[in-house]
Order: sequence, then C-alpha cells, then structure tokens
Amino acid sequence: MGFLTTIIEVLRRPWGLIGFIILMFFVSIAILAPYISPYNPWKITGRPFSKPSPDHLLGTNDMGQDLLSELLYGARLSLMIGVVAAVASTIIGTVVGLLAGFLGGVFDRTLTGITDVFLLLPALPLMLVLSVFMGPGFFTIVLVITVMSWPPVARMVRAQVLSIKNRLYVEASRALGAGGLHIMFRHVLPNIAPVMVAIAVLMVGEAMIAEASLSFLGLGDPTKKSWGIMLHWAFRTGAFSFGAWWWIVPPGLCIALVVFGFASLGYAIEEVINPRLRAGR
Repeated sequence: MGFLTTIIEVLRRPWGLIGFIILMFFVSIAILAPYISPYNPWKITGRPFSKPSPDHLLGTNDMGQDLLSELLYGARLSLMIGVVAAVASTIIGTVVGLLAGFLGGVFDRTLTGITDVFLLLPALPLMLVLSVFMGPGFFTIVLVITVMSWPPVARMVRAQVLSIKNRLYVEASRALGAGGLHIMFRHVLPNIAPVMVAIAVLMVGEAMIAEASLSFLGLGDPTKKSWGIMLHWAFRTGAFSFGAWWWIVPPGLCIALVVFGFASLGYAIEEVINPRLRAGR
C-alpha cells in the first residue's frame, strides 16, 4: 500500500477524518497565531480577572493579559513539544528495538535489560527529579518526556522484528547471500515503519499531557506561553478559588481535543495498516 493510498484510506474512516480535522484546526491556529491574536499575549490590555466580554472574548488573567491571545500562542509550544518529544521517542525506541530484535544474543539481552529498567522506573517522580535537576525550559521538557517514553516503543518494535526476521522472504534473502544490513533496511525496517507512524501519532497526545503536567507543577518555562503554563499560573494566582473558569476551561479543553484528535487519527492509521483490525471491523 503506497503512502498516498494509505492517507486516503485513513481519511475515509470516520475517526481518521475527525482526528484530521481537529488537528488541522489547531495546527492552523498555531501557525496563524501572530496574525489572528487580538492582542500581544505578553502585554497588559485590560483589568485583572476580567470576565469574557466583546473586548476580551476569553477574559483576562491576573495581570490583565488577554487570555484568548495566550491560548492561541500557547498552541504553538504545546504542539511543538508534543511532536518533537514523540518523534524523538519513536526514533530512539525504534533503533533500540530493531537492534535488539534483529541482532539477538547478547545485544538482545543487554538492550532488553536496559529497556526493562526504564520501564520499572516510576515515570512521574523521575520526570520531576530530572526537570528540577536540569532546570525549566523547552529542551528539558522534551528530553524528560523522551527519556520516559522510548522504552514501550522499543518493546513493541522488538516484538515486530522478531516476528518479521524469521519469515520466508527474509530467509530467502539471507540464503541468496544478502548481508545483515541489507536485510535490516530492505525487509525489516520498511515492514515496521507503518506501525511506528501509528505509534508516533498516538504518542504526541501522551507527550502533550506530560508537558501540561510538568508545566502545571511549575517545571515548564515561565517565560513562554503554552497551555500547561496557562494552567500553572491559573493555579498559582488563585483562579481556581476565584472561579475564573474562562482561564481554566479553555486550555484544558484544547489539550483534551488535541489528544482526542491524535488518538482518533492514530487508531485510524493502525486500522488501515493492521489487517486483523480491518477484518474485525
């Protein structure tokens, strides 16, 4: 199945189309934020804790900054962190799982052991420790999410490689004198690539939730605008107790919608590339 054909098949499925529309909406917002934001999100443009009004459609925060502008600009950093962390996790997990499953022996035992150690570590406490040790920032959040997200990918890739490397066409290629690298990049990697794409799409949502959690706990970059940072300042400045729903609900709803969009698109991709799921449907 070609790449274009796969995209068409994904968009023909209701969940795939819904997920694609949601994600394109938020990606468009992130790209066009400087042009569609009513105000500069870092400038004071109204009274503190102003309720939604024609001048400020989502009200203002404790400093009088426009929350709609913050929300639009926040989409850029939240999506960027989610995508970068998911891609990095998928690449690392794919490399580790591919080498472990294909080479076998001592390589498999060593890499699988390292993967199992990371899987046994409590995710949130380790993320907090690493974030505090390295200091807040974009790179820190991406690195912390990547460190904790690649092991499950490695396990899934290893299982796929073990299934593929013993198939007849791989054995025939080996009998004809093909080397290990040729088999790995010609036969094994192309067969696991579609699965990795589905996993990467699903992991973007998980990475965005992790970013929002770390930012909410005060480990994000306070000088940047993201949905997690918005929730962090809402909590710190008493918006929850003040009842400023216009500050709390929009970023939380945006996170939920984007995660739902990636999950729907990832499920549709997995359904297209997995014959057993198609048969079940």
